[in-house]
Amino acid sequence: PLSNPCLLLSVLQVAHCQMIKDLSACLLGQSLRVDCRYENKTSNPLTYEFSITKDNRKHVIHSTISVSENIYRSRANVTMHKNLVCLYLQSFTTSDEGVYMCELKATNDYTGNQIKNITVIKDKLEKCAGFSLLIQNTSWLLLLLLSLPLLQAVDFVSL
Repeated sequence: PLSNPCLLLSVLQVAHCQMIKDLSACLLGQSLRVDCRYENKTSNPLTYEFSITKDNRKHVIHSTISVSENIYRSRANVTMHKNLVCLYLQSFTTSDEGVYMCELKATNDYTGNQIKNITVIKDKLEKCAGFSLLIQNTSWLLLLLLSLPLLQAVDFVSL
């Protein structure tokens, strides 16, 4: 018999924990990108919610936890990579400034949701570097490489 079942439960809870490590925001062209990096301690499915608080009101931008608001639904999309959930908000303007929140929850995780906030002000945002820029360049380069045989074929025909 266990002398302290609560102790055992708290140890199990810690083992399940999803830890949000970092929340950052940057500008990608006319879009806002918010990166929510986390440490995954479980293979359970992950649900997320991105929201913004402005004028003391919370507005859901994109979520698998609750319903997104109409004004954001057509402009927002989310991509999930290993240990990273990215929110993209198109046509980002100063009216989209506020405190952005990333909330993560793993299925059957009893430790509660992990939440982190970041204040986003358009003039203070830096341009996104690295990762997504690389993807954009790669697809452009790939297109160029794929079109080379076509260009050569056209030259051959004109001879």
